Amino acid sequence: MKSPPLSVDVPDPSNLDYHHGALRPVAGVQSFQVLRANRERPDAAEGTGWTYNHAPMLAYWKNRFWLHYLSNPVGEHAAPGHTLLTESPDGRTWARPRVVFPVYRIPRGINAQFDEDPEGAPEEAVMHQRMGFHVAPDGRLLTLGFYGYCPKPTHLPFDRRGIGRVVREVRGDGSFGPVYFIHINRQAGWAKDTVAYPFYTESDDPGFVEACESLLADPLLVQQWCEEHGSADEKVRLKGRYKSLAFYTLEDGRAVGFWKWAIGGVTRDRGETWEWLGEVPGLENAGGKVWAQRTGDGSYALVYNPSTNNKHRWPLAVVTSDGGLRFGGLLLAEGECPPRRYAGGAFKDFGMNYVRGIVEGNGAPPDGGLWIAYSMNKEDIWVTRLPVPVTASAERSVEDMFAGTGPGPGVPGWNVYSPLWAPVSVADTPDGDGRCLRMEDGEPRDYARAERAFAPLERGSAELRVRGAQGGGKPLFVELWDGRGAIPVRVVFDTDGMVRVQHGRKTDAAGRFSRDCWHTLRFVFDTVHQRCVILFDGADTGRNQSYQGDKPPHTGWLFRAPVRSIERLVLRTGPVRRSPDLDTPVDGGEDLPDVSQRLAPSVFFVSTVRIGPEDQTVAD
Repeated sequence: MKSPPLSVDVPDPSNLDYHHGALRPVAGVQSFQVLRANRERPDAAEGTGWTYNHAPMLAYWKNRFWLHYLSNPVGEHAAPGHTLLTESPDGRTWARPRVVFPVYRIPRGINAQFDEDPEGAPEEAVMHQRMGFHVAPDGRLLTLGFYGYCPKPTHLPFDRRGIGRVVREVRGDGSFGPVYFIHINRQAGWAKDTVAYPFYTESDDPGFVEACESLLADPLLVQQWCEEHGSADEKVRLKGRYKSLAFYTLEDGRAVGFWKWAIGGVTRDRGETWEWLGEVPGLENAGGKVWAQRTGDGSYALVYNPSTNNKHRWPLAVVTSDGGLRFGGLLLAEGECPPRRYAGGAFKDFGMNYVRGIVEGNGAPPDGGLWIAYSMNKEDIWVTRLPVPVTASAERSVEDMFAGTGPGPGVPGWNVYSPLWAPVSVADTPDGDGRCLRMEDGEPRDYARAERAFAPLERGSAELRVRGAQGGGKPLFVELWDGRGAIPVRVVFDTDGMVRVQHGRKTDAAGRFSRDCWHTLRFVFDTVHQRCVILFDGADTGRNQSYQGDKPPHTGWLFRAPVRSIERLVLRTGPVRRSPDLDTPVDGGEDLPDVSQRLAPSVFFVSTVRIGPEDQTVAD
C-alpha cells in the first residue's frame, strides 16, 4: 500500500500531567492576553460582560493586526451570540473589542422548522464561524460570520439549523460597511425575503460585490465553510467530517490541508478535487483545531494540541517541516493554563482552544513571526508570536542589559507570558539610568512569567540584578529549569521581604531584600553533583553537607529535583500550578470568587542577566 504523503514524527509524546507537556519550548515565543472576560465588571473587558469567548481569527491588513471572535453570555451554543472585532498596531496591545456582527433575532412565524421548536426556545441566533477574514484582490478587507440556531445547547447551530453567513467590509479607518448575507442556508428553510439582512448582490458598491465573488470563486477558501453549510451546499466540495480547514501552498503549487481529528489532504486544483485524503500518521489531535501555515523562512508549521484528550486541551505545540509534507521536532508554543474563572457554561473545555493563524492572502506581519490566536478555557482570548525559524536552539552564553530596547511589551530574546493584569515589558529602570525587564502582577488568578533560554549546561552560572517596587501580595520566583520542565533550583523573593531558598531538604531563609535598591543574585550550578551555590549580594546563602564519613562534603544547596542539564532561567510572580489536571471535570463547578477586581500590583525589576558555562565543580 502506498504510504500517506503527510506524516508527523514525534518519538516522545507530550506528557499531559503537565500543562507544558514536558516539551522543550520554542526559544523567544511570547504570549499576550487580548481579552480578559469579566462578568461583574464589563467596563474592564469588552463592555458586555459575556464570559464565553471563542474561535478567534486573525488577519494583518493596513499595517495592523485584526482579530475577531464569537461571544455568548455563558456557554457554547447558548443564545444570544454576537461577534466582536479588535485591532492592534503590534499584536501585543489591543483596542477594546467592538461588535461587528450583532445579536440576530429570529421572528417567529417565518420558518416552519423553527415554529416546531418547544415553548421557551431562544429567539436569538448564535455565531459559529470557521472563517474570519478575506482580503480581496483589490485590497479590501472583508470580515465574515455565521448565524446559527440552537433550540438546545446540545444542538449544533449549523447545517439544517443554520441561517447563513454574513459579510461586511472593514474600512481603512476602522469603520464597518453594512451587513449582508453572502450565503443563505436554504436547506434550513431560509430565503432572501426571510433573513434580516440583504444579499450581497444588493449592495450599490460594485467593488464590494466583486470582493465577495472573489471569495466565492475560490473552492479552497469556501471549503472552510464545510459543516456550517451542510450537505446541500454545492459550493463546498468536501462534505461531512472535514471541519475547520487550515491550508498552505507548496512550492509546486499543490495545496495541503489539515482538519480536526488529524485529517489531512493534498489537492492540485485549489480544492476542486483531492488527490489524497486521510488520517495523518503521527498527528495526535482530537477535536481541537490544527493550524497549518507556511512560515516566513519558507518552512512549514503545524500548531495544535498534541493530545487525544478533547476536554483538557494542553499544551499548545508546534512541529515544522522543510518541504511541507513530513513534520517533526515537537516543541512547546504555550504551556500555561490558568484557572477557569467562570463555570456553568456548556463545552467550556480547559486549555488553549481552537488555534488559528493568518490565512494565506490575508497579510504577513513585517516582523516575520508566526502569529496565532486561541481562546483560553473558552473565556479569554490570547495571541502568541513564535519567532521564525521555529527552534529551541539558544546561545550558550547570555548577557542581557536591555539597553537599546525601547520601552513596551515584548522582551527581545525572552519567552514571555503576559496577562493584561500581569504584564511583562521592557521599562526604564527606577533610577532612570537604563532599561530593565519589568514584571507587574495585579491578577488574582494568574501570574506573569518571563524566561531566558540558553544552550544546555551541566555546569554553569547565572547572575541577575533584582529590585522590588510596589509590594502587593505576589512574590517573585527565580528558578533554573531543565528542558522538560523539572525545577532543580528555586529562590523566592517573598511578600514579607525575605529571600528564601527551596532546596533538597526544606526551605531556608537566605537574606532580606529592600524594595528601594538593587540586589544581586548569583547561581553556580553543577548537575554532576546535583548542587547549586547561591550568592545573595555576594554572600553565600548557606552550606548543605549531606555526605558524611569518608565521602567529601560538597558545597551548595542540594537540588530540589534531579536533572542532567539546565537550560532556562525562569521568573514568575506566582507558584507553579498543576490545576486543572486531567481529572478535573470540565462540566459543572462554580465561578471562582474575587476575580473581577485587579489587586494592588506587585512590581519587580530585573536587570543585567548573565548566564554561561562554569568550568569548575562546586565540590570542595
